[in-house]
Order: sequence, then structure tokens, then C-alpha cells
Amino acid sequence: MSKKKKRKSSHNKISNLTNTILSILKKDRTQTFNYKQIAAKLGVNDASSRNQIIKKLHQLKAKQEIEEVDRGKFRAIVNTEYHTGILDLTAKGSGYVISDAFDDDIFIASNNINKALNGDEVELYVYKRRKRGKLEGEITKIIKRAKSEYVGVIQIHDKKNFAFVIPDSNKMYKDIFVPINKINKAEDGDKVLVSLDDWPEKSDSPNGRVLQVLGKPGEHNTEIHSILAEYGLPYEFPHEVEEFANKIDTSITKEEIAKRRDMRKVLTFTIDPKDAKDFDDALSFQILENGNYEVGIHIADVSHYLQEGTVLDDEAYERATSVYLVDRVVPMLPEVLSNNACSLRPHEEKYTFSAVFQLNDKAEIKNEWFGRTVTYSDARFAYEEAQAIIEQNATINVTSSAVEMSHINNTIPKEVSLTGVAYKTSPEIAYATLKLDELAKIMRRKRMKSGAISFDKVEVKFDLDENANPIGVFFKTSKDANKLIEEFMLLANRKVSEFIGKQNPKKTFIYRVHDEPDESKLAALQGVVSRFGYKLNFKDRKNVASSLNNLLKEVNGKKEQNLVDTLTIRTMSKAEYTTHNIGHYGLAFDYYSHFTSPIRRYPDVMAHRLLQHYLDKGKSVSEEVYEDKCKHSSNMEYLATKAERDSIKYMQVKFMQDHQDEEFLGVISGVTDWGIYVEIISNKCEGMVRMRDIKDDHYEFDEAQYAIIGRNSKNMYQLGDEVLVKVKNADLAKKHLDFLLVGKPED
Repeated sequence: MSKKKKRKSSHNKISNLTNTILSILKKDRTQTFNYKQIAAKLGVNDASSRNQIIKKLHQLKAKQEIEEVDRGKFRAIVNTEYHTGILDLTAKGSGYVISDAFDDDIFIASNNINKALNGDEVELYVYKRRKRGKLEGEITKIIKRAKSEYVGVIQIHDKKNFAFVIPDSNKMYKDIFVPINKINKAEDGDKVLVSLDDWPEKSDSPNGRVLQVLGKPGEHNTEIHSILAEYGLPYEFPHEVEEFANKIDTSITKEEIAKRRDMRKVLTFTIDPKDAKDFDDALSFQILENGNYEVGIHIADVSHYLQEGTVLDDEAYERATSVYLVDRVVPMLPEVLSNNACSLRPHEEKYTFSAVFQLNDKAEIKNEWFGRTVTYSDARFAYEEAQAIIEQNATINVTSSAVEMSHINNTIPKEVSLTGVAYKTSPEIAYATLKLDELAKIMRRKRMKSGAISFDKVEVKFDLDENANPIGVFFKTSKDANKLIEEFMLLANRKVSEFIGKQNPKKTFIYRVHDEPDESKLAALQGVVSRFGYKLNFKDRKNVASSLNNLLKEVNGKKEQNLVDTLTIRTMSKAEYTTHNIGHYGLAFDYYSHFTSPIRRYPDVMAHRLLQHYLDKGKSVSEEVYEDKCKHSSNMEYLATKAERDSIKYMQVKFMQDHQDEEFLGVISGVTDWGIYVEIISNKCEGMVRMRDIKDDHYEFDEAQYAIIGRNSKNMYQLGDEVLVKVKNADLAKKHLDFLLVGKPED
């Protein structure tokens, strides 16, 4: 007997209808919708679908989740569950909203992102998850896009008359549709900068147009320009800005000198990196009749040339900072200022803004003076040269008794021999360097005792050939000469900030602040470093600082140093610019500002202007105006830092391309459910070993132990373990390294 075939139902149930209707009504909470309008938004018009919508509307009304404003017209019920925040997307497509309304970030599932993009300011509806009871959210409105330009590779579909740009960023989860008439002469496979113009409601992808063709992926200049373009950072000055800068009068005039404190006859010199092209700070030194030392911190007077309201100042403000990529500097100011007029080059008179201190042998401040000066640099030292003088001080037989005022007795040899190398420097400068080093060390000890944290993180640097290809890696560490300069710059920044911050009535100023570390991040750090056998004590603020300092000291030179240094820095709050002073936790200062680098930081220019304004007895400026400028400066600094890190990552990948057949010893620097990150000890290059590429077993992620564990063998690879790896793939375009796990080194 034949079975009767079941008739297929003509009534298709609309999936997820409750959430879809709520989403539509929440998105436009001030509007009312009837069932026909909702059906149109869903793209359905059959009787079954309309009936489902009508039924669901009345169910939601009964549950008091929506209200019927007029007959058949419904609106979302507005309650206090709506909040605003910033979306932080993950590479998987879900995200978290950081909101001031909550202590913890709010999880957003990928199906509740609703076309928001990474960094967007959004409105969200918050509710509790059914299973775990934790807070979750749905984005209901995009208040402000974080960015409208993306870098990616264009794929042109000639026959279909359109193109798509596949963004480089793993946080941009949609390709951007570009009509063929908006590809701006791009060729298939080019790396381009594309604008996101709009995102129609029913469209799966946003629409855009190509703004600029950057070049072929993998080519050096293409990738460097792509890094800058990704963060909206320019690499050229507009013609009108260059033209304006070139016409500025940079001569030193008698009339201007007469308005300033003349310090040209005081011994003055600069200490900078050997490859520096701009010198924005110098130190002067002389011994006073009372036996104290007068130390001047002289900073290029950029504000003398950079006048408010000019195209040059507007451009400098927009840039807010110089960007230091591996193979180039993208300056805040055109070269005529940054490398010439404002650079305190040796044997040249310059306009400067100075903080001058009288110190005794205990590095106690006995007097201070701030104001505009004119100086003359007697010499330019690289850090290495100054360091050599400090390290070989025993061979320089100078004492304060050999000093007459600001000059060393002529019996001291003019040529100082240091480990077989003759540094032709005057004994005056040699003595000044040693005395300044002595004072700097006293000041540093005082800072540490007050609770400052000593971050001497190793910097990765590259030896480049004439084509900017990396041919070697080396590490830059901070030595006494670096710390000498650092201490006196910190002194100027602190005392300028104090001078204004303590005035009564209160004066608006730009502070560089640093909040206390987050307790949950400190607890996480404690969990990680305990794996290496380190103990931390976080009972109170002072214990935190001393405990972190001890950790950083203990880890120095160990294989896990870079990992622990990085994790410790991540526990810290982010330093930022603001008019609201809360002090600087990391430096243990109640008052701190940036004053010493106006060639490369716009906040320092503003600090100079405000200091002079208050020295001239000017009234307090608008706090609101300057707070906006602070936020802009902090944001641009953040983007510049990201670009700088990307350029290092790019150069590391490029370096490893030529070492694909070699085995490297590395340290496991991160563990996730998709693989382990390994940092090579010899060059600090970090890459990923994907779980699927480990063939000897099926490995699973153990979050509690920061490890992956073989299901059958129980073999464990744990955070901090040493492993041997080889390069599997070096992707320049994505700035990503994939490693193959060779195994653990033999004991």
C-alpha cells in the first residue's frame, strides 16, 4: 500500500521574529510602526507572514515590551536599559562595549552588532543572558563612526561592473562594495585607501569609493604608506603649509634677544640618539659662587614661530605628534622648523624656552626660573659618547676644587682618553656630564623611593640597508646617559606643571596624567608571573609600586623579560592629556605636564603658550576648549603609537622572510583556544603556532593553566615555556607570522 505524501506547508515561520521586531522598534524608538511597515522592513508580503507579525505585536504588547500608541501603531517602551559606549570588536565578529555606566564591558554577540564597526560610539540595549545571568547587549544605534577610511586590497569584477575592497584590518568584518566608476584607476589586486560612504539598510556590505591607490601589496613603500593611511596619518605636508613655513623669518635678531634672558655664554650642550635629526632640548651647566649648580633645561621655542590661527599651526594641531616608524619619521612640523630653525644644533644661536634650577649637592632645588631665553649650543653628543664619559669617569681626574666659576682649570688635559679612544671634548663638558649624572642619580633614587615605577623595556631596533630592508636586529636599552637626560626632562616637566598647578586662583593647564593600575589587571598579572616563580605584594599603593619594581628588576636579563615587561605595562592605566590633574602614578608625581618636546608634540607647544600667558599675568583660559584639545592630542598619540607598532611588526615579518629554513628558540608569550603565541628570544619577533598545525596530538586550551594540553599524551605547552619553532608563513600584507612547532629544547 503506497504511503500518502505529506503536503508541504505553505506557511513559512519567520525565524527570530521577537528579536527582529524589537530591534526595528528600538532602532527608531520615537517612531511608531504598524504591521505593514514591519513586514516591508522584513521583505515579506504574504498573508501568513503578516498574521505572524500581527500576533507577535500583540504578544509583545501583553508582555509590556512595546506599547500601542494609536490603533495598530506600536512603539518600543523606553526604559533605563539604554546606554552609550565605545564598541571594541574581536577578530571573531563579536565585541564588547566599554561604557561608563558599567564596571565590566558588555558583551555583544555578532548577530547584535547591527552594522556597528570597531571604535564606534554606540547606543545599546542591555539585558541579562538567560543561561549565565551575565549582562549582554544589543546595539540599537550608531551615534558616531570611529573612522570612515580603510586600507585594503581591491578585487575588480569586470563582467559585473563592480569591485570589492577586502580590508586589511581583522576587525573590519565586511568587505566594502565599490561601483566600477568609483575605483579611481585602481587595478585588480592593488592596495587602496577606500572611504566608507554609506551602508544602506538592506545591503549586506557598505558602499565606498577608492580615495587613493597605495601600490602593490608587499612592496615596502606600499606597506609603510598603508600603515599611515590605516590610522589617518598623513605622510606629506600640503603645499600651502610647506610654502608658509618656508617664508617664516628664522633669523636671530637683536630686537628679539633684548626680550629674552641671554644665556649664550653659559656652557650648553645636547645629548641625543646618534641618528637624531632634530634636537629640541639642551642642558646648560655652571657653578655659582655659593657652590651650588645652575642647571638649565633649554627647549626649542617652537611657539615663537608657530603662531596661532595660521595654516601651519592648524596642520600641527591636526597631526598633534610626530610619528616614528622603523624607516622614517613623519614630522609634526615641516623640515625648515623641525630640523633647522627649532633644532638646537651645535655652534648655533637659538631661541629657547627654559626652566633654570639652582641645585645643591643633594639635588635639592634652591631656586627656579621659567621664561624665554636665547642660547648657544657648544657641543652635540650622542648618547654613546656621553655614556663613555660616565663609564670612564675614573680616568678623568676632575674635582670641584679644580673649578673656578663655570670654567675648569686649564691644567686638566683638553683631550680625554677613554678606553683607548680619544674623545675631543673639553674638560668643562666632561665635568658637567659627570656632575649632571651624579645629580640625576640622586633625583632618580628619590623618585623610586616615592613610589615611581621603573620601566626600562627593551626596544627592538633594526639595521637597515640602503633600500630599507632589515639586515639585522638589535636591542636598545636605557643606560646612564639616557637616564641623565630623562631625569632633567622630568624635572622641567614636573616643576612647570607645579608652578601653574599651585597658583591661586586656579589656572587652566594641560597635564599629563596617569591613573592607578586596575586591580583586576594586577590580579591577572600576579597569576601569570607566579608561573615563573615571582611573588607580588599588592596590599597598598606603595607596596604595588615597590613590588612591581622588584619584579622588573628580578626579570631583567631572563628569557621571560620581554613578556613580563609587556604584561606589567598592560596592567598600567593609559597616560593621557587633560586639564583635570590627578597626578602621574607611574612617575609618582602630583603634578606633571609635557613641556620638553614641542618639535614633536603639540601639547608641549600649548604648554609653552600657556606658561608664557600666565607669566605675563594673563587670566585663566577656557577649560572646555583646552579639554577638547587634550582629547584630540591623546587620540592622535594613540593612533601614532599603533602605527609605530605596526611598522615594527611589518619589519619583523620582513626580516623573518629570509630565515624560513632556520630553527629558533622562543618563549610562549600567549595561549588561546586557537593556538599559542611564541616570541623568539634572539630577535623578539612574535608569531603564532596554530592548534591545527600541531600534529602529534589533539590539543585543547586550558585557560586556568595558561596552557594547551594534548588529549591523549597529556603533553603540555604552557605560558613561559621555551620551545623551538620554524617559520611556516610570513605575510607582509597582514603583518603576521605563522610558526611551526618543532618541539621543546633538550635540557
